[in-house]
Order: sequence, then C-alpha cells, then structure tokens
Amino acid sequence: MSKEISFILNQELVRINDVDPNTTVLNYLRDIKNLRGTKEGCASGDCGACTAVIVELINDRLVYKSINTCIMFIYNLHGKQLITVEHLKDNTKLHPVQKSMVDYGGSQCGFCTPGFIMSMFSMYKNKITPTKKNIDEHLAGNLCRCTGYKPIYIATKNMNKYGKSDHFSKTEKKIKNKLKSINNNVAISYLDKEFFIPSNLNNLKENINEYKNFKFLSGGTDLALEVTKKRKSIESFIFLGNNNDLKYIKVVDNNILIGGATPINDTINILKKYYPAIADMYMRYGSTQIRNVATIGGNIANASPIGDSAPALISLDSSVTIEGNKTKIIKLKDFFISYKRTVLQKNEFLKEIIIPIDKNSIFKCYKISKRFDDDISAVFMAINLKQKNQIINKISITLGGMAEIPKKAINTEKFLNRKKFNYNNIIKAKEYLADDFNPINDMRASKKYRKIISQNLLEKFYYEVTNNKTISVN
Repeated sequence: MSKEISFILNQELVRINDVDPNTTVLNYLRDIKNLRGTKEGCASGDCGACTAVIVELINDRLVYKSINTCIMFIYNLHGKQLITVEHLKDNTKLHPVQKSMVDYGGSQCGFCTPGFIMSMFSMYKNKITPTKKNIDEHLAGNLCRCTGYKPIYIATKNMNKYGKSDHFSKTEKKIKNKLKSINNNVAISYLDKEFFIPSNLNNLKENINEYKNFKFLSGGTDLALEVTKKRKSIESFIFLGNNNDLKYIKVVDNNILIGGATPINDTINILKKYYPAIADMYMRYGSTQIRNVATIGGNIANASPIGDSAPALISLDSSVTIEGNKTKIIKLKDFFISYKRTVLQKNEFLKEIIIPIDKNSIFKCYKISKRFDDDISAVFMAINLKQKNQIINKISITLGGMAEIPKKAINTEKFLNRKKFNYNNIIKAKEYLADDFNPINDMRASKKYRKIISQNLLEKFYYEVTNNKTISVN
C-alpha cells in the first residue's frame, strides 16, 4: 500500500503526502503550485470559476471531465491527470477553444473566463458536438456577469473550426502509461489526519476498522462544504471514488444495479432508457461539473430531506445493499430514521442501489426550485402509477422538502388505491395530501407554499398522464 498519492499535473507526474487532506484542489493549485488561472468565486461548486479538467483512464480510453476544484479535496486526484487553463496553449499557440473565445469576444472582465474555457475544453476533448442542447448542458455550471452569454455560446459553437486535434492528442499514449503505473491503494497520515484510498471492496473491509472518526467520501460535493463554508477540519477520510467494486451500473434480472460510488453522469444513459424522468431530473440536479463526481449513493447516504434521489427511488420501490460485518438488503423507504440519520451503523456503508424495472408503470418526478438548473429543491415530488381500465392498481407518492426525511404520502396513497383515476378523485386526494405533511418555513419556501405546490403537482401529474404530454412553463 502506497504512503503517497500520485497524479499527473498537466504533464508532470506528482507525488505528495505532505498536504493537509482538507486542502481543496483549488487551494493547492493557487497557494502551493502558483497556478492562479483557476479562480475562486463561490467555494461551493455553483459558479464554475474554479473549473479544471480531470482525465481518467476508463476501458483504456482517456475520458475528460470538468470539475469544480473548489469542492474537490487534493487527495481525490490519485490516479488521475489534472489539466489547468495555463497548460492549454501549445507553446505560444492558443488552444482552439481559447482562440475561439478571443475571436468571438467571449471574455470581458475575464474572471469567469478560465472556467468557461475548461468546460469548453472538456467538450472539445470528448468530441461532443456543440449543438445548443449540448452547450446549454455543459456550460450550465458556469456563470458570467458581463457578456450575457451569447458570445460565449457562439465561441463554443465555433471552437472546432480552429482545429479538431491538439497537443494533448500527441501525448495520449504517454499519459495512459503513466496512469497505468500508479499504485491503487493509498494510506496517508498527515499530522493528526488520515486519508485512506481502497481500490476494491476487500481492501476497504479489511482496513476500515483501523480508522476512527472518519467520513466516507465519494464526490465530496456536499462534504467539502463542511470545510469551505463551515470552516471545519475533517480528521479522517475514506475515499470511495477510486473503488472499482463500487463504480458500476448494469441491468440484472430486471433490476438496475448502481454501485454506491458511481458518478451520476455515468448512470444517465441507462436511467434514460428505463426511467427518463429520473435522467431528466439529474440534468437539473447539478451541473456537469457536479454530476461528473457526485454519486447517487452519496446523495442517499447524506440523508438530506431535500435530496432529490431518495423520493424518486422510493416511489420506484428501490432497495439498497448495506455492507459491513454482514451484507443486508433493505427497502430504501426504511433507510431513513430522522433528520440526517439513517440505519447505517458504525463501519457500514451503502454498497448498491437496486431499482426494479417496471415497464407497465407511469413514473414522473417534479423538482421545484428557485433556479431551474443546479439548485436545491424547495419541494420534490415523485409519483409512480399502475392503472388498468382507469382503475388505480397501485400508486406511490413520495416527497422531499416536506418533512425531516423523504416521506411517502401514505394517506393519499390509501385514498387513491383501487379508485378511478379521474379528476374528481385527484381533487379529493389533494385534501389528503395536505394532511399527510406538515412542512416548515425556511429560506427556500414557506409552509403554505410547499403545501399548495405539492397539491398542484398531484393535479399536474393527472393532466400530464391523461393528456399524454408534459406540461411546462419553460
């Protein structure tokens, strides 16, 4: 087991073990390596000014992923390449994405520009066609206060006109060989702090008892805020993001199986095939930078009452596999105990999410937030309906943001089951829904607003199903 992490910074192989594990990639770049093109705008993964690109070797192919360096810890970089804006040019020649940004006037004050450039660069390297849809998706995590976005959009649309290959293409073989040479398992001690990187399940289970007061870490898009916003110092980390036994999505025996440390973006294609509503929800859940590292397992285990994954998956009757001294499978609806508390015991972790595939059900989910993209929900509702001859055989309604845990609308479900799926019954069900929940007033929404919105969403579901179309004000 290695006592240091190894990663490639631009083209240089770096080995470190003398940095505080709470150090973010952004602070490492700016304060230690003096690479200050990467900016800090928010320290919460919202603005994109800190965007850089990591490169991972997946199935012998280099995959380029934009990330928020402000909420990624430095030791997460083990086994990856990190590319910063300073390294894009080829000697004195600008990279095609840089040249396009200059020629189309995509930069004014310049503070956000490096982040936009790196998001464009990840599109360029992954050969993503710059259609409006793709540009909107890949730049949604980058904010600009000056340009009004149009020149940035035009620059992105035209970046391939400046050449479809770059100096990175010439070094791909060399980078692959470097990444293959890196030892997978790492255990670092720095003063009174520890950082453990197990590469497989056996290594994790064999060593987990050696660490005290540790936090499991995957994407870290929420955990990092404990450091960047609350100024806390985390004593010990167990990083699951490099654990190959926890990173997968596959379909087995009519179930979708998702490893607990699988990045959300890696799940989108399969989810879209079976449950497009969930895939569409995740496109709003967070930016490309967030989805490249954030995991469904982390979103569930975090146990936030406003996490979007849990209500959707509970309505689909999903289960989770918990690993520890023994393996157990429980329904996701039984996973949550109270606010931010779950059934997980010491040294237990969420290994797998199991989503049943039911092609005969109608599933929809609704996210209400102040900002359409990359925002926390005020209310989240998921509804799964099975009906025959207009009779409701089964309906599952789960909400987030309405209680201290993701919660099912039990009385509403009981009222609707075995009744006709018609307008009058839906209107009556809205009364039951109001009694099922007693939400709070907070910065995102008032209690009254949450109740009215949840009732209206139930009615919206009825109209969408009966008219076989999506209703939207966008």
